Amino acid sequence: SSLEIPCWILDIQLQQICSANTRNHRMPSFSVTRSININASQQRVFDAIADFKTWTTWSPWLCAEPDAAVTVSDDSNSVGSLYSWAGNVVGAGEVQHQSFDGLNRINDEIRFLKPWKSTSKVSFELKPAGDGTHVSWTMDGSLPWFMFWMKPMMEPFIGMDYDRGLKMLKEWLETGAIASDTQVLGVESVGPIRMAGVPRTSHISDISAEMGQAITEAEEKLSKLGLPASEGISVYTKFKMKQGIMSYISGFTIPESAPQELDGLTTWSLPASTAFRVDHRGSYEHLGNAWSAANQHVRYKKMKQSKAGTFEIYRKSPSDVEHCRDLETEIYLPLR
Repeated sequence: SSLEIPCWILDIQLQQICSANTRNHRMPSFSVTRSININASQQRVFDAIADFKTWTTWSPWLCAEPDAAVTVSDDSNSVGSLYSWAGNVVGAGEVQHQSFDGLNRINDEIRFLKPWKSTSKVSFELKPAGDGTHVSWTMDGSLPWFMFWMKPMMEPFIGMDYDRGLKMLKEWLETGAIASDTQVLGVESVGPIRMAGVPRTSHISDISAEMGQAITEAEEKLSKLGLPASEGISVYTKFKMKQGIMSYISGFTIPESAPQELDGLTTWSLPASTAFRVDHRGSYEHLGNAWSAANQHVRYKKMKQSKAGTFEIYRKSPSDVEHCRDLETEIYLPLR
């Protein structure tokens, strides 16, 4: 959905078959909380979250479908105010303010309509933190009984979305803008590609720093081998969702004529093929917006991904630009 759950959408026929028996089965419950410190007063943070008119600015879900229909009630920042959405990729539903506890807490109810019906509780807890505000975003909900197998993945799925949303809220309140623009381009021809780099396995919270180190190491090794470091590239080979751990190779594209074995480097190649492409312009901090959009569209369109490995190419890297908003990254999900 546009507000809470990305589209790992089951066939609607399955929902129709199973929904009649839902009352006879216990609903799998889950709880997710993510937090961040924002360098802004508690009043300012509260006012931003309480006003549904701001939500399209920092929503981590509308990145996948910015043209989704969003409706906000005329009274957008009071108990009873309503925010609703409807789209092909992000589903449909509504969220409503249920109660405010001063500047300390906002309690909401979210009602999903598509791809299935369910209701969950959402809250924002605000606490002073030095000169700023500590914000915790929580969702307590349940799945349709036939989705019990998804329960172990709900926390990381929603948690990553909440992390992305909180980062955008923070940047918007602290700077007045968000250095992130996602463009879904669709299926394109790609390759052949050959790259050499340094393999790493990192927790998603550490990946930015560790990937930067891997790229620097790869550049040094290529230089010693007398090979040019052309376009930067990272290939993701494995993702352990529940642990939030990713395995990847970060380095540079190399000529087809380069030796098959390169001392101290791991090589990867992709033959000419097709891939689903999404472009991101802006800070690497927000690259997750583009990756989420790519995965949602591929799942929604029921495309089959190859096992080659997903990858991102850095068309403009930090050495090419003066500001992170000008970074350009292309994301590809190879298809069968």
